[in-house]
Amino acid sequence: MHICKKIEVRPLLTIVFCLWNLSMQAQSTRKYSNAFMDIGVNAAALGMANAVVSNTSDINATYWNPAGLSQLESKQMALMHANYFANIANYNFLAYGMPIDDDRSIGVSIIRFGVDDILDTTQLIDENGNINYDRISRFSNTDYAITMSYAKRLPMKGFSYGINAKVIRRIIGDYANSWGFGFDLGIQFQSKSNWKFGAMVRDITTTYNSWTINEAKFNQIRDAVDGENQSIPEGNEITIPKLQLGLSKTFNFNYDYKLTAALDAIVRFEQTNDIISNSFASVTPALGFEFSYIDMIYARSGVGNFQNELNFDDSTSLSIQPNIGLGFKFKGIQLDYALTNIGNQSESLYSNVFSLVMDFSIFK
Repeated sequence: MHICKKIEVRPLLTIVFCLWNLSMQAQSTRKYSNAFMDIGVNAAALGMANAVVSNTSDINATYWNPAGLSQLESKQMALMHANYFANIANYNFLAYGMPIDDDRSIGVSIIRFGVDDILDTTQLIDENGNINYDRISRFSNTDYAITMSYAKRLPMKGFSYGINAKVIRRIIGDYANSWGFGFDLGIQFQSKSNWKFGAMVRDITTTYNSWTINEAKFNQIRDAVDGENQSIPEGNEITIPKLQLGLSKTFNFNYDYKLTAALDAIVRFEQTNDIISNSFASVTPALGFEFSYIDMIYARSGVGNFQNELNFDDSTSLSIQPNIGLGFKFKGIQLDYALTNIGNQSESLYSNVFSLVMDFSIFK
């Protein structure tokens, strides 16, 4: 009987928590709305602690800074897969981009973040109080984002800008689903001395999500857990803008060796536990390095996510997230690896991330 209770209660709590979260945060500005969009893509960028907003220049710029797409010289495709929350959730990224002419480029990318095969035990006990395992079903909690990107070099030498238009689709089984829409804006500048500057504003117009709750399914679970009897959540939420600023420079040594150093500042317009925080904004820095040999072999490291953590004794301590990575590129195919803690909330301390970038010029 204890086993049955475990099977029944844990999925119920998962479902109730999801719907409770909607209820508490709906029609408001949410700190963690569309949080899956903050995880990050590309093992090369993750290995540098995400300090890439100023120097991203391949197809992964569709995520980090669409202005970097203006550097594309041929068609490119990117793939990435990573596990989240100790392999419970899967994170996948696919992107494709191409130049239109010497000054303009376009791209499209898809993100899927999902927890699949969640046990739904809301009907485990029938109306007569009998346990029937045939009544157990499965559902998925899945988030999708489709991003369309456009980039253009400006007449002012060294300047470029890019725009993302995003469509967000979020699905909690048959219980609830939402559609969301938003825009990102990015700029980059490269000086004559090879300093690079970048800025990326995510959700610049705020991203609006509209939820639809399945009332019949909701009523099946509203009384399943004591104390969780609640009304149907209202269905609107807003994601506030986030700003990422960065600068970087590449140093050349003996022609064959290069070192790129990058420093970014990630700004959220809300009070968090970031190392710098007040009621207006919070800021956490990210520092990344990439060492390359003949543009073929890469070694990367970075540190970011500086947080003031509250301890059990009410004292605070500083936590950081170190990352390392390796990369190999040959004839337009680049394979990258990063050892990092994606999202900083997984049960395992580190996550292994692999990504691939293919430049279609190899087929010419």
